[in-house]
Amino acid sequence: MFVIRLRYLAKLKASFRNLWYKILGMKIGKGTFLPRIYVSWPNQVVIGANCRLEHNIHFKFDGIWRDGNAIVIGDNVFLGSDTEFNITQGINISDNALIASGCRFIDHDHGIIPGELMRVQPANEKSINIGSDVWLGCNVVVLKGVEIGNGAIVAAGAVVTKSVAPYEIWAGVPAKKIGDRK
Repeated sequence: MFVIRLRYLAKLKASFRNLWYKILGMKIGKGTFLPRIYVSWPNQVVIGANCRLEHNIHFKFDGIWRDGNAIVIGDNVFLGSDTEFNITQGINISDNALIASGCRFIDHDHGIIPGELMRVQPANEKSINIGSDVWLGCNVVVLKGVEIGNGAIVAAGAVVTKSVAPYEIWAGVPAKKIGDRK
């Protein structure tokens, strides 16, 4: 009986959290309940229906407030704990993707012209696209401009700097193709 009450209270808390973020402009699909997360600009985030999110996910839109959506997550997506989105242009994660704990998505970097402070140089920015039925293992880092095709797998700890074709398996730092799903 006590366990049932705790589950009820947890779901009630998540419902209030969803309502709060919706008031702040986040779009949250039916059947998705938010755990404790961190969001810089909630209006930049869209999360589809029936997604499962673990705790301590960071949705960081790295810029000043603007209209529109920069972080778009499809339906039936799993996001593991401590996943981080550090986005200036945009990221799209398609339906049924599995994103394990500790993954990082960064769609920009700094200029590297010598003789000028890197922090004041214009950033190089390019959006990230993750296909449907993709599986990213723990602690994968996906960098600017990368597209990961439908059904692809990226092994734990990989740093993805180039696009991955559908149904390929990649691993390593930097990530390289090691196989295909057959």
